Amino acid sequence: MNFSASEENYIKSIYHLQPPDGVVTTNELAGELQTKPASVTDMLKKLKAKKLLHYERYQGFRLSSEGKKIALGIVRKHRLWEYFLVQKLQFGWDEVHEIAEQLEHINSKVLIDRLDSFLNFPRFDPHGDPIPDTNGKMEVTGHINLTNLEINHAAEVSAVGSQSTELLELLSHKNIGIGTKLEVKKKFNFDKSVEIKIKNLPAFTISGQLAQSLFVKPL
Repeated sequence: MNFSASEENYIKSIYHLQPPDGVVTTNELAGELQTKPASVTDMLKKLKAKKLLHYERYQGFRLSSEGKKIALGIVRKHRLWEYFLVQKLQFGWDEVHEIAEQLEHINSKVLIDRLDSFLNFPRFDPHGDPIPDTNGKMEVTGHINLTNLEINHAAEVSAVGSQSTELLELLSHKNIGIGTKLEVKKKFNFDKSVEIKIKNLPAFTISGQLAQSLFVKPL
């Protein structure tokens, strides 16, 4: 069964918003999609009729097993296209999200599987998010927030908490990317800022907000 781009955007947004064993509210989804709650309610009824979610008025909703399967397929396409754009077409990691938003609606499974094979089955996208395989399985990341890294312990940047252009531009300006090795030298309680050290660069301080947006794997 094929779905419209609008339906796919709803399914993917519900997937990202839905907590484990929890539900999503109409207002949460309306805020995420920047639309009116009434419009959300209309779409939820359509998705429920297609058995893609469990929805009860005033109680919230969650994806059905089939809905989750569809969502993972969309996420898979999005992240594979981002990887392709960065690795093969030399786009910056801050340039690819909107393009991938358009490409993720291509419905050819054969194309996506060949793309995956062509890219040698990458496990993570350029922002460190795991890429679902053809069966919807993803690698467990096992990373921690930078703010939880112990002082003077080496770690490698493994993911970012947001794909906003502003955040990615700031990280690029500070020479921080996926795979960057660093240590935390000091944490400041006053404003939660963090002093970090990257090899061959002087130690420098980043804001608490930026630190909260970085995830690392201890080495």
